[in-house]
Amino acid sequence: MEKGNFVDYVKICCTSGNGGKGSTHLHREKFIERGGPDGGDGGRGGHIILRGNSNLWTLLHLKYRKHVKAGHGGDGSGNQRSGKDGQDVILDVPIGTVAKDFETDEVEFEIMKDGEMHVWLPGGMGGRGNVHFKSSVNQTPKYAQPGIPGQESWKILELKVLADVGLVGFPNAGKSTLLASISAAKPKIANYPFTTLVPNLGIVSYRDDRSFVMADIPGIIENAHQGKGLGHRFLKHIERNSILLFMVPADTEDIAKEFEILLNECAQFNKDLLDKERLLAITKADLIDDELEEMLREGLPENIPTVFISSITGKNIQQLKDMIWKSING
Repeated sequence: MEKGNFVDYVKICCTSGNGGKGSTHLHREKFIERGGPDGGDGGRGGHIILRGNSNLWTLLHLKYRKHVKAGHGGDGSGNQRSGKDGQDVILDVPIGTVAKDFETDEVEFEIMKDGEMHVWLPGGMGGRGNVHFKSSVNQTPKYAQPGIPGQESWKILELKVLADVGLVGFPNAGKSTLLASISAAKPKIANYPFTTLVPNLGIVSYRDDRSFVMADIPGIIENAHQGKGLGHRFLKHIERNSILLFMVPADTEDIAKEFEILLNECAQFNKDLLDKERLLAITKADLIDDELEEMLREGLPENIPTVFISSITGKNIQQLKDMIWKSING
């Protein structure tokens, strides 16, 4: 998807509906001189509701929708007829969307399933009609409750990409090339940093018609956790990945040091990322011979499954898929 079409953050002013007022109507009928109270209740104000939609993967459709207003509840009337509820507004959002309050930045809930619905901003309750206030000392009350006003609040929607595997690496580490070679995704590929500016998702075919989802996200740089480069725009998208595939080119001066920098950036952003399963792929292995590969193995990070791959020649790509599948289902 083009850069302008991927939107992972929107700010919206939401206004829920006012509740309708209760009725003060007194019963009127032929031959009944003094009828009692029969005022109905006011209708509920409309809610602002979020609903998960698996057919969406960006918040683009909400980018220019800055104000959302639900309908007001109808007033109650005679014969104990309640007012009509205000019309709800349902906003469809991608799976993985986080709803926040703009003032406090507090996370209110997350949409994790298709069809999952949450009331984001409730409408005001309708007022009770005078029929509820009849008593032994007041047989014909001429008062009722007004409806409760709706709420107005600025809200935030933030999308975090959902995938089985998240690719972690410096710009130009070969992440997009790998995704393009093992899936039908067509990310932009070029020989310069920050080719990838938005996340790309690809479905990777595996043995026996099985598959998993891989996410290529913008390249990380040192101090990205402080917002440098694409900073938090990148790092938040790996929070939802099941495993992290770190990618370091074979021609890097110090593979272990680069891996440690990447791991540290993840830890500084969110320590929970250290709990995720980690794999290491040494990319661009077609640029080195077998002898140099053996020499490089001696300085690789310990206690992390590692494989030398080439997306151009296909070297060890199936072995990488096997490692990923075992890790996902381990």
